[in-house]
Amino acid sequence: MKGSELLRVIGAQVCLHATMAGMRLATPLLALQQGYSAAAVGVLIALFALTQVFLALPAGRFADRHGFKRPLWFSVIAAAGGAALVLVFPTFPAMCVAALLTGGATGATVIALQRHVGRSATNATQLKRVFSWLAIAPAVANFVGPFLAGMLIDHAGRAPADMLAFRVCFAVMAFLPVLCWLLARGAHEPPRAAPTPGAAPTRAWDLLREPMFRRLLFVNWLQSSSWDVHAFVLPVLGHDRGISASVIGSILGAFAIAAAAIRVVLPLIASRASERSVILSSTIVTAAVFAVYPLLDSALTMGMCSVILGFALGAVQPMVMSMLHQITPHARHGEALGLRLMTINASSVAMPMLFGSLGALIGIAGVFWVVGGVLALGARATWGLKL
Repeated sequence: MKGSELLRVIGAQVCLHATMAGMRLATPLLALQQGYSAAAVGVLIALFALTQVFLALPAGRFADRHGFKRPLWFSVIAAAGGAALVLVFPTFPAMCVAALLTGGATGATVIALQRHVGRSATNATQLKRVFSWLAIAPAVANFVGPFLAGMLIDHAGRAPADMLAFRVCFAVMAFLPVLCWLLARGAHEPPRAAPTPGAAPTRAWDLLREPMFRRLLFVNWLQSSSWDVHAFVLPVLGHDRGISASVIGSILGAFAIAAAAIRVVLPLIASRASERSVILSSTIVTAAVFAVYPLLDSALTMGMCSVILGFALGAVQPMVMSMLHQITPHARHGEALGLRLMTINASSVAMPMLFGSLGALIGIAGVFWVVGGVLALGARATWGLKL
């Protein structure tokens, strides 16, 4: 894949993902302004991830059958339609529908783009490089979307956060998916793999019968759970240490910046480091950081740990994606990506509840140590990853 085409694909993902990120900020603010409770807003925010859990596998199969552009086109329609719906009908039910549409569109787009980029790569080194660059897109989108939405809500109306400002915000969010399509429509699509004549129908769950795929999915789940536990437990730990909300936010921000920064560096070292070595190093470093984290009591040392953790966890996804494309059949990359996305999103829904219950039972420090211990044990599974 040429550099200019990869840049357009990354820009396309930023635009569509930013729509969801911006809507995830704007719709709760509007719902609160209309008098809805915090519980209702919590349900609204959860809907952004709900469709990604249930839509991931069908979206993967659809991408395997129809390639890159048709899934992307449907995602663009869904995301633009969801934002436009709230533009026309700024009501809570419309916001819930928009959350389902924009969340589902983002998940389907991620699968289609990852499948397309992976199939366009010609060797393992290029796989690591293109997935490292592509992994930067969500980080950029999670900044651009909320920042743009917040600025429009505060400054685009006759008064800050009036209905005109919200409508302008939703109009811009509805335009971003159109920009996504304009950027990606000229991408060259490699020919789809022809189905084997007389082959029996396959199911996505059949992929789990492959030992290496199961192992890779487990390792990816470990890393994702570590990301979730840090985002969920750090604010509680910081509060217990008497650290202010702004400083806790800065610590989490340092983690996000480090996770994005390492993905900029990864393409430069792709030819010198194997996927397994990067994932194994990340697992060991993350387990060590989790062992130390609860012993710290200053914002500076916690911030240093947050940066180290960001470097470690940020390096994993491109390596996992590279391995996944190498160990699964070309004709089933979409299914494999969908199964991975479904697992990660389902875990992100369930893990905070588990962490909260575990924290109430053994304390917040105990949560860090338990997860760190699981990671240390999981290093053996990482060592067994082979291509």
